[in-house]
Amino acid sequence: MPYAPTPHVLVDTDGPVTIVTLNNPEMRNAFLDDMHEAMQEIWLHLSADDSVRAVVLTGAGKAFSAGGNIPGFIRDYEDPDHRRLSLRGAKRLMDAMAEFPKPLVAAVNGAAVGLGCNVALGADLVLIAESAFMADTHVSIGLVAGDGGAACWPFYMSMLKAKEYLLLGDRIPAHVAVELGLANRVVADDELMTEALKLAHRLAALPRQAVQETKRALNIHLQHAINMVAPFALSAEAESFATDDIRRTIEGFKQPK
Repeated sequence: MPYAPTPHVLVDTDGPVTIVTLNNPEMRNAFLDDMHEAMQEIWLHLSADDSVRAVVLTGAGKAFSAGGNIPGFIRDYEDPDHRRLSLRGAKRLMDAMAEFPKPLVAAVNGAAVGLGCNVALGADLVLIAESAFMADTHVSIGLVAGDGGAACWPFYMSMLKAKEYLLLGDRIPAHVAVELGLANRVVADDELMTEALKLAHRLAALPRQAVQETKRALNIHLQHAINMVAPFALSAEAESFATDDIRRTIEGFKQPK
């Protein structure tokens, strides 16, 4: 029986490949608290399971992940203890994905925004559907881009491009994501999971020690960046919650639709 940490994170198997699905489609797979906690924990479990040789990460429904959910965001604003736990959890999630030794393929089936975007970029290879897009909109709502963008995006693209897309928060269409280095290739929507599984099975068939330790060596670069940048970025993100910009964002979220 596959490990199932919460109904909001589904785990299935296809031989040596494990499929992890973010499963909150009614909210475009926005991260509820239990999803966030499960995603911090699942990588250690999959690492310890010798039957798992590679992993595919995707989202249920039409989105990969919308990132943070609005009720949780409001609670972070109103409850400093919850905010502290959320931001510590963000660092643990970055660390857990960077430390995960097995090959991980992201199948970005739809919008990947904010935290959702940076979770997708925690993978080793990223396939993105033609209709999908990425964006990190932290700054546009008044938050420092603390949970991965500031630390890792300069590894994937030029520093100038990282600044452009993190500061402006513009949508990055699938083909532009590939051009920038945020994804490996664009795949037709209806072929995404087939191609992701095919790629994961290729990775699963490679010599175990060679593929895992090559990944570890490469991820040392990312881990150093996370350890150097994330503590400041997350601390600054916490400070964002005391600004008038966030107060106005929260008031907008609370307005009846």
